Amino acid sequence: MVSRDVTVLDDPVGASLRGHHAHLARRLGAAVTYQPGVATFSAVSADPDPQEWADLARLLGRGELADMFSGTAVPPPDWEPLFVLEGRQMTWSGGRPGRLPAGSGAGAAEDVVELGADSVPEMLDLVARTRPGPFWPRTRELGAYLGVRDNGALVAMAGERLRPPGWTEISAVCTAPEARGRGHAARLVGALAARILARGERPFLHVAEANTGAIALYERLGFEARKAVTFRGFRTP
Repeated sequence: MVSRDVTVLDDPVGASLRGHHAHLARRLGAAVTYQPGVATFSAVSADPDPQEWADLARLLGRGELADMFSGTAVPPPDWEPLFVLEGRQMTWSGGRPGRLPAGSGAGAAEDVVELGADSVPEMLDLVARTRPGPFWPRTRELGAYLGVRDNGALVAMAGERLRPPGWTEISAVCTAPEARGRGHAARLVGALAARILARGERPFLHVAEANTGAIALYERLGFEARKAVTFRGFRTP
C-alpha cells in the first residue's frame, strides 16, 4: 500500500534518523545526526529548548557544520550561519511517472547498473565534477545507487537518500558534462522510482529553486511541487 501521509516530509531528516536510518544515527537526547562520512544532516525537535541545541553541538563538536537541511528551528545566536539555499520539495504525483522504463530495477534499461562499494571513488569524482549536492564516502549506505557507464567510465548516477516512513528520497542525480543530453538522468530517476513504488513506498526529492531545468525534468517524470523549503547550515560554537 503506497503511503499518503505527507506530514512526515516536514521533517524528513529526523523521521529518517529515528526510523529506517536509525542504524546510521548518532543521538543525544532529542538531537540526532548521521554518522561521520554518511551525511552531514542533523535534526532537532520542532520546538527545541537550549539543552537540545547544546546536545547537538556536543554530538557534532566545536566549529563543525550543522546542516539542518529544511528544518525550521532557529539555533542560538552563537551558531554562525554558513549558507541559505531556497529549494523545492517534490513528490510523485500518484500517476504513472512519465518515461518510466518498463520493469522495476536496474535491468529496466540496459545501460543502468548498480553501484557498489567498489564504485565509491568514481562516484565521488563524478560528484566533484557536477556538484549535485552533499555526497560523502559512506553516502551510498543510505540506499540503492544506480549509474550509467560509457566505455567503462561512470558518466551519470542517482540514488536513494532520506527514508521517512512510507517514502524514499531520490538524490545525487548528476551527469558528466560530456554525457549530457542523452536521457541518462531520466532513465536513472525512472528506474529508482520504479523500485520505490514496487516496495509500496512513494518517491520524493528536493531540488534547488534556481535549477529550472531539473524541475522541468522531474515534472515530466511525474513529480509535482509539494512546498517551498529553505536549506540552512550553521557552524557550531
